Amino acid sequence: MPGSELLNSVRTELRAKHYSKRTEQAYIGWVKRFILFHNKKHPDNMGEPDIREFINYLAEKQRVSASTQNQALNAILYLYKNILKKDVKWIEDIKYAQKKRHLPVVLDKSEVKNILFELKGIHNLLGCLLYGTGMRLSEGLRIRIKDIDFSYKLINVRDGKGEKDRVTILPDILYKDLKNQISKVSKLHNIDIKKRNIEVPLPYALRRKYPNAGKELAWQYVFPAVNIVYNKDEKIGYRVHMHSSTFQKEFKKAIRNTQITKNASPHTLRHSFATHLLQNGYDIRTVQELLGHKSVRTTMIYTHVLNRGISVKSPLD
Repeated sequence: MPGSELLNSVRTELRAKHYSKRTEQAYIGWVKRFILFHNKKHPDNMGEPDIREFINYLAEKQRVSASTQNQALNAILYLYKNILKKDVKWIEDIKYAQKKRHLPVVLDKSEVKNILFELKGIHNLLGCLLYGTGMRLSEGLRIRIKDIDFSYKLINVRDGKGEKDRVTILPDILYKDLKNQISKVSKLHNIDIKKRNIEVPLPYALRRKYPNAGKELAWQYVFPAVNIVYNKDEKIGYRVHMHSSTFQKEFKKAIRNTQITKNASPHTLRHSFATHLLQNGYDIRTVQELLGHKSVRTTMIYTHVLNRGISVKSPLD
């Protein structure tokens, strides 16, 4: 089986099992690197020693993080188990990268306020939504009109991390702004409809099951991209959501303008959301549900952030 065929098989298998696009790209990338590391030798002719050699190389020479090393190993084991149908047992003598525990960067409330003030227009609305709901940037960008329930003041987060759905809060203060944004999306959608061959991409096989759903207002993204992405094979233009890099650039600019020295990113708004809820007296189980954490132990890291420096007086003072 040539390399391109092998990679296509991996891609097809991942899509069939509904892995995310990012996971698909990462796994394909690691399979490529594994093959190139062994001078384009076919994985079918390799085994446990070759896998061990590559994973150890990542830790010793490339000095990748523990999570990156684990992802590489998972990708290669996925290849052997699901594509090549080979039983690769426990691999001995792997030199695992040391997993470091980092406390998340958290902004205080005044810093969040200053950053949101610097964000303008659609980026301000998205930033407020991320901080006000605790969503990841990718989740916020994938929100569709039908996912916002104004009656119950909640947002349905679809296909979050681990392909899990959850519900989070809809901040009262964003009610009017989101209504206005949906009105703008509706006008843009009407223009797309008149062009006939423009629709929104649908998850999984919904386009085959509901052929017209991609042209319905309910399925449109709340934060659509300005430009259309054309699929030459299907001869259809897709109105995708805003690219994550667009907001990331605006967020970095806002950080510079506020002269905040913390190493903050859009994901910091999620960390700040959790920490500020705990500061306001909400219990950790509630925060866990809103964040969509599988284990409360993951959420508890924010209690460590709250405890930093509290009730400890320096001997110098």
